[in-house]
Amino acid sequence: MSSEESFAWSEAEKDLMAGIDTSIPHSARIWNYWMDGKDNFPVDQEAGDQFAAIYPGIRDMARTSRYFIARVVRYLADDAGLRQFLDIGTGLPSHDNTHEVAQRVAPESHIVYVDNDPLVLTHAQALLAGNQVGGTDYIDADLNDPKAILKVARVKLDFTRPLALMLMGVLGHLPISDEADGHARAIVEELKDALPSGSYLAVYDGTNTDLAYVEAIRLYNEGGSAPYHLRSPSQLSRFLDGFDPVDPGWVQIQQWRPEASPFGPATEVDAWGGIARKA
Repeated sequence: MSSEESFAWSEAEKDLMAGIDTSIPHSARIWNYWMDGKDNFPVDQEAGDQFAAIYPGIRDMARTSRYFIARVVRYLADDAGLRQFLDIGTGLPSHDNTHEVAQRVAPESHIVYVDNDPLVLTHAQALLAGNQVGGTDYIDADLNDPKAILKVARVKLDFTRPLALMLMGVLGHLPISDEADGHARAIVEELKDALPSGSYLAVYDGTNTDLAYVEAIRLYNEGGSAPYHLRSPSQLSRFLDGFDPVDPGWVQIQQWRPEASPFGPATEVDAWGGIARKA
């Protein structure tokens, strides 16, 4: 199902939706709106328009990040030969989800998504079904609790073989506790330590490299949604410390192994990313 198609809820899913507050803007639904999806509400559209009025580049960022993720997953499945993916901070399903890209390369790929958002989990029940050869699973857990994530992930994935840990657009939800960013880095280090040798870490996130983006995020955080924290490119790059970077290294995401997309030439965006391998 593509992001341009409307979503048809089952009766059970409608019951689950009844418990979701649609009066407060929601980051996953706003992102879906910027991607021209249908799984959002007027409050999300209003918040998305207000954000874009301050920082018009956000729609380009949404699209560019989606194709960055697709390129990364294809590299990991094809060039690196990985068949296991732990994707934390999934967001609402769109086109070219991690399992779709990986299983096009290798149908036996097993993808485990992690999110703690009831709206995302509701969508996942219908959309993230995987195929019969590989598999697609979901963990209801929070990035702030890596032990809980790993406890379930070790049941669903084989941690004696290499896997891909994906932190795509999710690190901003971890607060910047101090100059060393100790809280967030400790969480990521615990996840990295659990990875077997030969595994890969893939990261991207928005950066504080544009004053308009910084201001839009500030106002967004005041609106009642889960706050998002922008880091500098160098702050984000430290999450890959200790792993061997994969060419072209840590770059703006439109520069990472660029290729043609349906949206035309990629524009420069305030988001950086890269992947690295655990030796």
